[in-house]
Amino acid sequence: MARRFPNPIRLTILWIGLALARLGLIERERARRTTDLAWPRIVTGLARMSKNAVDVAMVGIAVGSAAIAGVGFASPFWGLAFSVGGGLAGGTIALVSQRYGAEAYDGLGQAVRSSIVLVLVATIPLTAAFWLYATELIGLLTDNPEALELGATYLAIVGVGIPFAGLNLVGSRTFVGMDDAWTPMVVRAGGAVANVVLNAVLIFGFGLGVAGAALGTVLANAVVTATFAVAFATGQLPGIGRVPVTVDPTGTYLAPGTMRDLVTIGVPVMGRNLVWRVAEFPLLAIVDVFGQDTVAAYVIARRIWDLMGTPGWGFGLASSSLVGQELGAGDERTAEQYGREIIRFAVAVYAVSAAIVFAFAEPITLVFTDDPTDLAVPTAVSLVHAACIAVVLQAISRGSSGPLNASGDTRWPFYSQVLGMFGAAIPLVYLGAYGLTVPGIVTIPPLGLWGLYLAFFAETAVPAAVNYYRFTTGKWKAISRSYRPDVATGDD
Repeated sequence: MARRFPNPIRLTILWIGLALARLGLIERERARRTTDLAWPRIVTGLARMSKNAVDVAMVGIAVGSAAIAGVGFASPFWGLAFSVGGGLAGGTIALVSQRYGAEAYDGLGQAVRSSIVLVLVATIPLTAAFWLYATELIGLLTDNPEALELGATYLAIVGVGIPFAGLNLVGSRTFVGMDDAWTPMVVRAGGAVANVVLNAVLIFGFGLGVAGAALGTVLANAVVTATFAVAFATGQLPGIGRVPVTVDPTGTYLAPGTMRDLVTIGVPVMGRNLVWRVAEFPLLAIVDVFGQDTVAAYVIARRIWDLMGTPGWGFGLASSSLVGQELGAGDERTAEQYGREIIRFAVAVYAVSAAIVFAFAEPITLVFTDDPTDLAVPTAVSLVHAACIAVVLQAISRGSSGPLNASGDTRWPFYSQVLGMFGAAIPLVYLGAYGLTVPGIVTIPPLGLWGLYLAFFAETAVPAAVNYYRFTTGKWKAISRSYRPDVATGDD
Protein backbone atom coordinates (compact mmCIF):
# COMPACT_ATOMS: atom_id res chain seq x y z
CA MET A 1 0.00 0.00 0.00
CA ALA A 2 1.36 3.44 -0.90
CA ARG A 3 2.46 5.46 2.13
CA ARG A 4 1.50 9.07 2.55
CA PHE A 5 4.54 11.09 3.44
CA PRO A 6 5.24 14.80 3.92
CA ASN A 7 7.51 14.91 0.88
CA PRO A 8 7.67 18.25 -1.00
CA ILE A 9 7.26 16.52 -4.35
CA ARG A 10 4.16 14.69 -3.11
CA LEU A 11 2.74 17.88 -1.60
CA THR A 12 3.34 19.84 -4.80
CA ILE A 13 1.69 17.19 -6.98
CA LEU A 14 -1.23 16.84 -4.56
CA TRP A 15 -1.68 20.63 -4.49
CA ILE A 16 -1.93 20.66 -8.28
CA GLY A 17 -4.38 17.74 -8.19
CA LEU A 18 -6.59 19.41 -5.61
CA ALA A 19 -6.54 22.64 -7.62
CA LEU A 20 -7.79 20.65 -10.63
CA ALA A 21 -10.44 19.07 -8.38
CA ARG A 22 -11.70 22.52 -7.42
CA LEU A 23 -12.03 23.27 -11.13
CA GLY A 24 -14.02 20.07 -11.63
CA LEU A 25 -11.34 18.48 -13.86
CA ILE A 26 -10.60 15.53 -11.60
CA GLU A 27 -12.40 13.82 -8.73
CA ARG A 28 -10.80 14.72 -5.39
CA GLU A 29 -10.25 11.20 -4.05
CA ARG A 30 -8.84 10.07 -7.39
CA ALA A 31 -6.40 12.97 -7.24
CA ARG A 32 -5.21 11.74 -3.85
CA ARG A 33 -4.97 8.10 -4.90
CA THR A 34 -3.16 8.97 -8.13
CA THR A 35 -0.74 11.20 -6.22
CA ASP A 36 0.04 8.46 -3.70
CA LEU A 37 0.93 6.06 -6.52
CA ALA A 38 2.63 8.55 -8.84
CA TRP A 39 4.91 10.58 -6.58
CA PRO A 40 7.16 7.71 -5.40
CA ARG A 41 7.71 6.70 -9.01
CA ILE A 42 8.49 10.31 -9.93
CA VAL A 43 11.03 10.47 -7.11
CA THR A 44 12.53 7.21 -8.37
CA GLY A 45 12.73 8.64 -11.86
CA LEU A 46 14.30 11.85 -10.63
CA ALA A 47 16.85 9.88 -8.64
CA ARG A 48 17.73 7.66 -11.58
CA MET A 49 17.81 10.45 -14.15
CA SER A 50 19.75 12.64 -11.75
CA LYS A 51 22.22 9.79 -11.42
CA ASN A 52 22.58 9.71 -15.22
CA ALA A 53 22.99 13.47 -15.31
CA VAL A 54 25.57 13.33 -12.52
CA ASP A 55 27.45 10.63 -14.48
CA VAL A 56 27.74 13.02 -17.40
CA ALA A 57 28.65 15.95 -15.16
CA MET A 58 31.33 13.95 -13.31
CA VAL A 59 33.05 12.59 -16.39
CA GLY A 60 32.76 16.00 -18.03
CA ILE A 61 34.54 17.65 -15.11
CA ALA A 62 37.09 14.83 -14.73
CA VAL A 63 37.89 14.17 -18.40
CA GLY A 64 36.22 16.80 -20.62
CA SER A 65 33.70 17.14 -23.44
CA ALA A 66 35.09 14.06 -25.21
CA ALA A 67 33.99 11.98 -22.22
CA ILE A 68 30.51 13.53 -22.33
CA ALA A 69 30.29 12.63 -26.00
CA GLY A 70 31.66 9.11 -25.38
CA VAL A 71 29.15 8.35 -22.62
CA GLY A 72 26.45 9.86 -24.82
CA PHE A 73 27.35 7.49 -27.68
CA ALA A 74 27.26 4.52 -25.28
CA SER A 75 23.97 5.50 -23.64
CA PRO A 76 21.65 4.13 -26.37
CA PHE A 77 23.21 0.70 -25.99
CA TRP A 78 22.82 0.78 -22.19
CA GLY A 79 19.27 1.98 -22.75
CA LEU A 80 18.47 -1.31 -24.48
CA ALA A 81 18.28 -2.84 -20.99
CA PHE A 82 15.38 -0.55 -20.16
CA SER A 83 13.73 -1.15 -23.51
CA VAL A 84 13.83 -4.93 -23.16
CA GLY A 85 13.28 -5.09 -19.40
CA GLY A 86 10.68 -2.31 -19.44
CA GLY A 87 8.81 -3.97 -22.29
CA LEU A 88 8.52 -7.29 -20.51
CA ALA A 89 7.71 -5.44 -17.29
CA GLY A 90 4.84 -3.81 -19.19
CA GLY A 91 3.33 -7.27 -19.42
CA THR A 92 4.12 -7.84 -15.76
CA ILE A 93 2.23 -4.78 -14.51
CA ALA A 94 -0.79 -5.58 -16.71
CA LEU A 95 -1.09 -9.13 -15.34
CA VAL A 96 -0.16 -8.23 -11.75
CA SER A 97 -2.54 -5.26 -11.45
CA GLN A 98 -5.50 -7.22 -12.85
CA ARG A 99 -4.78 -10.23 -10.63
CA TYR A 100 -4.25 -8.01 -7.61
CA GLY A 101 -7.56 -6.27 -8.27
CA ALA A 102 -9.28 -9.67 -8.52
CA GLU A 103 -7.34 -11.05 -5.49
CA ALA A 104 -5.92 -13.86 -7.64
CA TYR A 105 -2.56 -13.94 -5.84
CA ASP A 106 -1.30 -17.30 -7.13
CA GLY A 107 -1.43 -16.01 -10.68
CA LEU A 108 0.36 -12.86 -9.54
CA GLY A 109 3.37 -14.83 -8.29
CA GLN A 110 3.48 -16.83 -11.50
CA ALA A 111 3.57 -13.63 -13.56
CA VAL A 112 6.63 -12.46 -11.61
CA ARG A 113 8.56 -15.72 -11.91
CA SER A 114 7.88 -16.04 -15.62
CA SER A 115 8.90 -12.41 -16.13
CA ILE A 116 12.27 -13.13 -14.51
CA VAL A 117 12.97 -15.94 -16.97
CA LEU A 118 12.04 -13.85 -19.99
CA VAL A 119 14.18 -10.90 -18.88
CA LEU A 120 17.27 -13.06 -18.37
CA VAL A 121 16.84 -14.79 -21.72
CA ALA A 122 16.51 -11.44 -23.46
CA THR A 123 19.30 -9.47 -21.72
CA ILE A 124 22.22 -11.85 -21.21
CA PRO A 125 23.04 -11.95 -24.96
CA LEU A 126 23.20 -8.12 -24.94
CA THR A 127 25.77 -8.22 -22.14
CA ALA A 128 27.93 -10.63 -24.14
CA ALA A 129 27.70 -8.52 -27.30
CA PHE A 130 28.65 -5.28 -25.56
CA TRP A 131 31.61 -6.89 -23.77
CA LEU A 132 33.00 -8.42 -26.96
CA TYR A 133 32.22 -5.73 -29.54
CA ALA A 134 32.12 -2.41 -27.67
CA THR A 135 34.63 -0.64 -29.92
CA GLU A 136 32.95 -1.79 -33.11
CA LEU A 137 29.52 -0.72 -31.84
CA ILE A 138 30.60 2.77 -30.74
CA GLY A 139 32.49 3.06 -34.05
CA LEU A 140 29.16 2.92 -35.85
CA LEU A 141 28.29 6.34 -34.37
CA THR A 142 31.52 8.32 -34.44
CA ASP A 143 35.04 8.40 -35.87
CA ASN A 144 36.30 10.78 -33.18
CA PRO A 145 39.18 8.70 -31.71
CA GLU A 146 38.98 10.03 -28.15
CA ALA A 147 35.19 9.79 -27.90
CA LEU A 148 35.34 6.31 -29.47
CA GLU A 149 37.85 4.99 -26.94
CA LEU A 150 36.06 6.45 -23.93
CA GLY A 151 32.62 5.33 -25.14
CA ALA A 152 33.81 1.77 -25.78
CA THR A 153 35.37 1.54 -22.31
CA TYR A 154 32.12 2.69 -20.71
CA LEU A 155 29.94 0.34 -22.79
CA ALA A 156 31.97 -2.82 -22.20
CA ILE A 157 31.76 -2.44 -18.43
CA VAL A 158 28.24 -1.04 -18.03
CA GLY A 159 26.84 -3.85 -20.22
CA VAL A 160 27.45 -6.28 -17.36
CA GLY A 161 24.68 -4.51 -15.45
CA ILE A 162 22.01 -4.93 -18.14
CA PRO A 163 20.38 -8.14 -16.73
CA PHE A 164 20.23 -6.52 -13.28
CA ALA A 165 18.61 -3.38 -14.70
CA GLY A 166 15.98 -5.47 -16.50
CA LEU A 167 15.14 -7.46 -13.36
CA ASN A 168 14.84 -4.24 -11.38
CA LEU A 169 12.16 -3.01 -13.77
CA VAL A 170 10.15 -6.21 -13.25
CA GLY A 171 10.45 -5.81 -9.48
CA SER A 172 9.39 -2.17 -9.59
CA ARG A 173 6.39 -2.78 -11.86
CA THR A 174 5.23 -5.66 -9.69
CA PHE A 175 5.01 -3.46 -6.62
CA VAL A 176 3.26 -0.65 -8.51
CA GLY A 177 0.75 -3.16 -9.86
CA MET A 178 0.02 -4.15 -6.25
CA ASP A 179 -0.78 -0.51 -5.34
CA ASP A 180 2.61 -0.03 -3.65
CA ALA A 181 4.81 2.60 -5.27
CA TRP A 182 6.61 3.37 -2.00
CA THR A 183 8.78 0.25 -1.79
CA PRO A 184 10.29 0.47 -5.30
CA MET A 185 10.88 4.18 -4.74
CA VAL A 186 12.90 3.52 -1.59
CA VAL A 187 14.81 0.64 -3.15
CA ARG A 188 15.60 2.15 -6.54
CA ALA A 189 16.13 5.72 -5.35
CA GLY A 190 18.46 4.33 -2.69
CA GLY A 191 20.27 2.47 -5.45
CA ALA A 192 20.61 5.68 -7.45
CA VAL A 193 22.08 7.52 -4.46
CA ALA A 194 24.52 4.65 -3.88
CA ASN A 195 25.40 4.82 -7.58
CA VAL A 196 26.30 8.51 -7.31
CA VAL A 197 28.48 7.88 -4.25
CA LEU A 198 30.21 4.93 -5.90
CA ASN A 199 30.82 6.94 -9.05
CA ALA A 200 32.32 9.85 -7.11
CA VAL A 201 34.70 7.48 -5.31
CA LEU A 202 35.65 5.54 -8.45
CA ILE A 203 35.92 8.53 -10.81
CA PHE A 204 37.69 11.01 -8.55
CA GLY A 205 39.04 8.90 -5.67
CA PHE A 206 40.53 6.11 -7.80
CA GLY A 207 40.90 8.16 -11.00
CA LEU A 208 39.01 5.60 -13.12
CA GLY A 209 37.15 8.16 -15.28
CA VAL A 210 34.44 6.69 -17.48
CA ALA A 211 35.33 3.16 -16.32
CA GLY A 212 34.52 4.22 -12.77
CA ALA A 213 31.14 5.62 -13.86
CA ALA A 214 30.28 2.34 -15.58
CA LEU A 215 31.45 0.14 -12.68
CA GLY A 216 29.45 2.18 -10.18
CA THR A 217 26.31 1.67 -12.26
CA VAL A 218 26.82 -2.10 -12.40
CA LEU A 219 27.38 -2.45 -8.65
CA ALA A 220 24.39 -0.27 -7.73
CA ASN A 221 22.04 -2.22 -10.02
CA ALA A 222 23.21 -5.55 -8.59
CA VAL A 223 22.43 -4.36 -5.05
CA VAL A 224 18.93 -3.24 -6.07
CA THR A 225 18.24 -6.63 -7.69
CA ALA A 226 19.30 -8.46 -4.51
CA THR A 227 17.06 -6.19 -2.43
CA PHE A 228 13.98 -6.91 -4.57
CA ALA A 229 14.74 -10.66 -4.39
CA VAL A 230 14.78 -10.53 -0.59
CA ALA A 231 11.53 -8.56 -0.50
CA PHE A 232 9.66 -11.02 -2.71
CA ALA A 233 11.02 -14.13 -1.01
CA THR A 234 10.54 -13.03 2.62
CA GLY A 235 7.63 -10.62 2.27
CA GLN A 236 9.39 -7.82 4.10
CA LEU A 237 12.37 -5.46 4.05
CA PRO A 238 14.22 -3.97 7.04
CA GLY A 239 13.21 -0.37 7.54
CA ILE A 240 10.29 -0.66 5.12
CA GLY A 241 8.11 -3.37 6.62
CA ARG A 242 5.92 -5.97 4.98
CA VAL A 243 5.22 -5.95 1.27
CA PRO A 244 1.71 -6.60 -0.16
CA VAL A 245 2.29 -10.11 -1.53
CA THR A 246 5.16 -12.62 -1.32
CA VAL A 247 6.35 -14.61 -4.31
CA ASP A 248 7.37 -18.22 -3.74
CA PRO A 249 10.88 -18.53 -5.30
CA THR A 250 10.52 -22.33 -5.55
CA GLY A 251 7.40 -22.20 -7.72
CA THR A 252 7.12 -22.87 -11.43
CA TYR A 253 9.05 -20.48 -13.67
CA LEU A 254 8.24 -21.92 -17.09
CA ALA A 255 4.46 -21.49 -17.32
CA PRO A 256 3.52 -21.46 -21.03
CA GLY A 257 0.20 -19.64 -20.69
CA THR A 258 1.55 -16.86 -18.50
CA MET A 259 4.68 -16.47 -20.59
CA ARG A 260 2.56 -16.25 -23.73
CA ASP A 261 0.47 -13.46 -22.17
CA LEU A 262 3.60 -11.63 -21.01
CA VAL A 263 5.10 -11.79 -24.48
CA THR A 264 1.86 -10.81 -26.21
CA ILE A 265 1.46 -7.73 -24.01
CA GLY A 266 5.13 -6.95 -23.46
CA VAL A 267 6.61 -7.23 -26.96
CA PRO A 268 4.76 -4.16 -28.32
CA VAL A 269 5.80 -2.22 -25.19
CA MET A 270 9.36 -3.40 -25.77
CA GLY A 271 9.07 -2.37 -29.39
CA ARG A 272 7.85 1.08 -28.38
CA ASN A 273 10.77 1.47 -25.98
CA LEU A 274 13.21 0.14 -28.56
CA VAL A 275 12.01 2.68 -31.09
CA TRP A 276 13.54 5.50 -29.09
CA ARG A 277 16.71 3.53 -28.32
CA VAL A 278 17.17 2.48 -31.94
CA ALA A 279 16.38 6.01 -33.08
CA GLU A 280 19.14 7.36 -30.82
CA PHE A 281 21.76 5.71 -33.01
CA PRO A 282 21.02 7.61 -36.24
CA LEU A 283 20.19 10.73 -34.20
CA LEU A 284 23.61 10.77 -32.53
CA ALA A 285 25.37 9.84 -35.77
CA ILE A 286 23.73 12.81 -37.52
CA VAL A 287 24.34 15.18 -34.59
CA ASP A 288 28.03 14.16 -34.77
CA VAL A 289 28.14 16.05 -38.08
CA PHE A 290 27.66 19.31 -36.12
CA GLY A 291 30.89 18.67 -34.17
CA GLN A 292 31.95 17.55 -30.69
CA ASP A 293 30.64 20.68 -28.91
CA THR A 294 27.14 20.24 -30.35
CA VAL A 295 27.20 16.52 -29.47
CA ALA A 296 28.09 17.43 -25.89
CA ALA A 297 25.33 20.09 -25.84
CA TYR A 298 22.81 17.60 -27.20
CA VAL A 299 23.76 14.97 -24.62
CA ILE A 300 23.40 17.57 -21.83
CA ALA A 301 20.00 18.66 -23.17
CA ARG A 302 18.84 15.03 -23.39
CA ARG A 303 19.80 14.45 -19.76
CA ILE A 304 17.76 17.48 -18.70
CA TRP A 305 14.92 16.31 -20.97
CA ASP A 306 15.00 12.93 -19.21
CA LEU A 307 14.66 14.67 -15.85
CA MET A 308 11.68 16.70 -17.10
CA GLY A 309 10.06 13.51 -18.36
CA THR A 310 9.99 11.78 -14.98
CA PRO A 311 6.41 12.89 -14.10
CA GLY A 312 5.31 10.71 -17.01
CA TRP A 313 6.84 7.69 -15.31
CA GLY A 314 4.70 8.27 -12.27
CA PHE A 315 1.45 9.12 -14.02
CA GLY A 316 1.86 6.43 -16.68
CA LEU A 317 2.41 3.69 -14.11
CA ALA A 318 -0.25 5.05 -11.76
CA SER A 319 -2.69 4.99 -14.66
CA SER A 320 -1.67 1.45 -15.62
CA SER A 321 -2.09 0.23 -12.04
CA LEU A 322 -5.34 2.02 -11.18
CA VAL A 323 -6.99 1.39 -14.54
CA GLY A 324 -5.80 -2.24 -14.46
CA GLN A 325 -7.24 -2.80 -10.99
CA GLU A 326 -10.63 -1.42 -12.05
CA LEU A 327 -10.59 -3.57 -15.18
CA GLY A 328 -9.70 -6.62 -13.08
CA ALA A 329 -12.72 -5.87 -10.88
CA GLY A 330 -14.90 -5.52 -14.01
CA ASP A 331 -15.60 -1.78 -13.60
CA GLU A 332 -14.82 -0.41 -17.06
CA ARG A 333 -16.57 2.91 -16.47
CA THR A 334 -14.39 3.84 -13.49
CA ALA A 335 -11.33 2.60 -15.37
CA GLU A 336 -12.03 5.09 -18.18
CA GLN A 337 -12.65 7.92 -15.71
CA TYR A 338 -9.28 7.25 -14.08
CA GLY A 339 -7.63 7.33 -17.48
CA ARG A 340 -9.13 10.67 -18.51
CA GLU A 341 -8.47 12.40 -15.22
CA ILE A 342 -4.88 11.22 -14.96
CA ILE A 343 -4.15 12.67 -18.40
CA ARG A 344 -5.39 16.09 -17.23
CA PHE A 345 -3.44 15.75 -14.01
CA ALA A 346 -0.23 14.88 -15.87
CA VAL A 347 -0.52 17.82 -18.27
CA ALA A 348 -0.80 20.27 -15.36
CA VAL A 349 2.23 18.83 -13.54
CA TYR A 350 4.35 18.81 -16.70
CA ALA A 351 3.45 22.43 -17.43
CA VAL A 352 4.57 23.57 -13.98
CA SER A 353 7.88 21.67 -14.04
CA ALA A 354 8.70 22.74 -17.61
CA ALA A 355 8.13 26.39 -16.74
CA ILE A 356 10.58 26.14 -13.83
CA VAL A 357 13.29 24.49 -15.95
CA PHE A 358 12.77 27.04 -18.76
CA ALA A 359 13.37 29.90 -16.33
CA PHE A 360 16.57 28.35 -14.93
CA ALA A 361 17.92 26.66 -18.08
CA GLU A 362 21.34 28.33 -18.01
CA PRO A 363 22.34 27.61 -14.39
CA ILE A 364 21.05 24.05 -14.77
CA THR A 365 23.18 23.58 -17.88
CA LEU A 366 26.27 24.95 -16.13
CA VAL A 367 26.09 22.04 -13.67
CA PHE A 368 27.53 19.86 -16.43
CA THR A 369 30.77 21.79 -16.88
CA ASP A 370 33.21 23.72 -14.73
CA ASP A 371 33.95 26.10 -17.64
CA PRO A 372 31.23 28.74 -18.25
CA THR A 373 33.00 29.68 -21.52
CA ASP A 374 32.51 26.16 -22.90
CA LEU A 375 31.12 26.46 -26.42
CA ALA A 376 28.59 23.70 -25.69
CA VAL A 377 26.79 25.78 -23.05
CA PRO A 378 24.81 28.29 -25.20
CA THR A 379 23.78 25.54 -27.60
CA ALA A 380 22.64 23.34 -24.71
CA VAL A 381 20.61 26.20 -23.20
CA SER A 382 18.76 26.82 -26.47
CA LEU A 383 18.04 23.09 -26.82
CA VAL A 384 16.73 22.97 -23.25
CA HIS A 385 14.36 25.88 -23.98
CA ALA A 386 12.93 24.00 -26.96
CA ALA A 387 12.64 20.82 -24.88
CA CYS A 388 10.71 22.64 -22.13
CA ILE A 389 7.97 23.59 -24.58
CA ALA A 390 7.84 20.21 -26.31
CA VAL A 391 7.89 18.03 -23.18
CA VAL A 392 4.38 19.08 -22.06
CA LEU A 393 2.98 16.99 -24.92
CA GLN A 394 4.68 13.98 -23.35
CA ALA A 395 2.09 14.19 -20.56
CA ILE A 396 -0.66 13.37 -23.05
CA SER A 397 1.37 10.58 -24.62
CA ARG A 398 2.33 8.91 -21.33
CA GLY A 399 -1.04 9.47 -19.70
CA SER A 400 -2.90 7.99 -22.68
CA SER A 401 -0.63 4.97 -22.92
CA GLY A 402 -1.27 4.00 -19.27
CA PRO A 403 -4.79 2.62 -19.86
CA LEU A 404 -3.65 0.98 -23.09
CA ASN A 405 -0.82 -0.81 -21.29
CA ALA A 406 -3.10 -1.86 -18.42
CA SER A 407 -5.60 -3.40 -20.81
CA GLY A 408 -3.06 -5.23 -22.97
CA ASP A 409 -3.68 -2.90 -25.94
CA THR A 410 0.04 -2.15 -26.27
CA ARG A 411 0.44 -2.02 -30.05
CA TRP A 412 -0.77 1.51 -30.59
CA PRO A 413 1.80 3.16 -28.30
CA PHE A 414 4.40 1.22 -30.28
CA TYR A 415 3.02 2.47 -33.59
CA SER A 416 2.92 6.05 -32.31
CA GLN A 417 6.55 5.94 -31.20
CA VAL A 418 7.71 4.52 -34.54
CA LEU A 419 5.86 7.23 -36.44
CA GLY A 420 7.08 10.01 -34.17
CA MET A 421 10.75 9.04 -34.24
CA PHE A 422 11.31 7.59 -37.71
CA GLY A 423 8.58 9.48 -39.54
CA ALA A 424 9.28 12.90 -38.07
CA ALA A 425 12.11 13.40 -35.52
CA ILE A 426 14.98 11.74 -37.41
CA PRO A 427 14.08 13.37 -40.76
CA LEU A 428 14.06 16.77 -39.04
CA VAL A 429 17.51 16.19 -37.49
CA TYR A 430 18.73 15.11 -40.94
CA LEU A 431 17.37 18.31 -42.46
CA GLY A 432 19.17 20.23 -39.74
CA ALA A 433 22.51 18.72 -40.70
CA TYR A 434 22.22 18.24 -44.46
CA GLY A 435 19.10 19.88 -45.85
CA LEU A 436 17.44 18.19 -48.80
CA THR A 437 17.72 18.49 -52.56
CA VAL A 438 15.42 16.74 -54.99
CA PRO A 439 16.56 17.88 -58.47
CA GLY A 440 13.89 19.81 -60.27
CA ILE A 441 11.44 19.57 -57.38
CA VAL A 442 12.65 21.10 -54.11
CA THR A 443 15.75 22.38 -52.36
CA ILE A 444 15.76 22.78 -48.59
CA PRO A 445 18.95 24.28 -47.14
CA PRO A 446 20.29 22.83 -43.87
CA LEU A 447 18.10 23.95 -40.96
CA GLY A 448 20.96 23.92 -38.45
CA LEU A 449 19.86 23.77 -34.82
CA TRP A 450 16.26 24.34 -35.86
CA GLY A 451 16.25 20.73 -37.02
CA LEU A 452 17.08 19.67 -33.46
CA TYR A 453 14.50 22.02 -31.93
CA LEU A 454 11.73 20.74 -34.19
CA ALA A 455 12.73 17.13 -33.56
CA PHE A 456 11.89 17.56 -29.87
CA PHE A 457 8.35 18.59 -30.83
CA ALA A 458 7.92 15.76 -33.34
CA GLU A 459 9.10 13.23 -30.76
CA THR A 460 6.25 14.13 -28.40
CA ALA A 461 3.47 15.54 -30.59
CA VAL A 462 2.98 12.48 -32.79
CA PRO A 463 2.72 9.90 -29.96
CA ALA A 464 0.46 12.27 -28.02
CA ALA A 465 -1.99 12.50 -30.91
CA VAL A 466 -1.98 8.78 -31.73
CA ASN A 467 -2.18 7.46 -28.16
CA TYR A 468 -4.92 9.89 -27.16
CA TYR A 469 -6.97 8.97 -30.23
CA ARG A 470 -6.72 5.27 -29.40
CA PHE A 471 -7.71 5.94 -25.78
CA THR A 472 -10.82 7.86 -26.86
CA THR A 473 -12.05 4.96 -29.02
CA GLY A 474 -12.54 2.80 -25.89
CA LYS A 475 -11.45 -0.35 -27.76
CA TRP A 476 -8.83 -1.04 -25.10
CA LYS A 477 -11.61 -1.96 -22.65
CA ALA A 478 -12.79 -4.81 -24.88
CA ILE A 479 -9.22 -6.01 -25.38
CA SER A 480 -8.67 -6.18 -21.60
CA ARG A 481 -11.41 -8.80 -21.22
CA SER A 482 -9.20 -11.50 -22.73
CA TYR A 483 -6.48 -10.92 -20.10
CA ARG A 484 -8.60 -10.76 -16.96
CA PRO A 485 -8.12 -13.45 -14.29
CA ASP A 486 -11.46 -15.15 -14.91
CA VAL A 487 -10.43 -15.88 -18.52
CA ALA A 488 -6.67 -16.26 -17.97
CA THR A 489 -5.00 -18.89 -20.14
CA GLY A 490 -4.05 -22.07 -18.34
CA ASP A 491 -0.40 -22.86 -17.71
CA ASP A 492 -0.49 -26.56 -18.25
